[in-house]
Amino acid sequence: MNYLKSIGAYVIMLKSVFKRPQKGKIFWEAVFREIDDLGVKSVGIVAFISFFIGGVVAIQTALNLEDPIIPKDLIGFATKRSMILEFSSTFIMVILAGKVGSYITSSIGTMRVTEQIDALEVMGINSLNYLVLPKILATVFFYPFIVLLAMFLGIFGGWIAGIATGLFKPEDYIAGIQLDFQPYLISYSLIKSIVFAFLIATIPSYFGYFVKGGSLEVGRASTKAVVWTIVVIIFSNYFLTQMLLS
Repeated sequence: MNYLKSIGAYVIMLKSVFKRPQKGKIFWEAVFREIDDLGVKSVGIVAFISFFIGGVVAIQTALNLEDPIIPKDLIGFATKRSMILEFSSTFIMVILAGKVGSYITSSIGTMRVTEQIDALEVMGINSLNYLVLPKILATVFFYPFIVLLAMFLGIFGGWIAGIATGLFKPEDYIAGIQLDFQPYLISYSLIKSIVFAFLIATIPSYFGYFVKGGSLEVGRASTKAVVWTIVVIIFSNYFLTQMLLS
């Protein structure tokens, strides 16, 4: 019953979020500020993780393909598919759910417990529209670029790993990348990234907006927000994969 109430409150929150902003200039300033806070400042950690995970995937694949009968271009093919299908669109979003989700919940939750949100309401401002909609637009429009960056750096990291370790030839790796290339798989990953970006922006906002108590409750709400965002992303990943690839 509590879960149904939470879902109902979440849906009601979204109805208030998607309304026309009262002041366009202030709203778009907020959007660009959120792009910097939620997107640009996450590029570094995404690039670092993607590059080395791509290298690890390539090395592990090479070590498990010791049979000379198996063509070496499968290393590049496996790395490409792993990075495009799951890592860049799902695991990167899970990482961002932890980094960005906790930030969103704590920032909005702090505004709630310090009565800043109440002050916005007193001034006649739609606080949900003012606080949450810029975050949704920032993540939905910017995170697909992060996913594309993760794809490229992961595949590039695998190529560098081959040069550094000598486990496979760079030309074999490149041939594997070109093998059975399907542009739709990139579209599939980008569609997933948009859905996950929406979840990352809205679920932590819900937990932060409706937090009650003091700073301790804000910390607990941040933990719950991250956990639930990751859970919903994993479930959504299953259903989106069924719908888009079956």
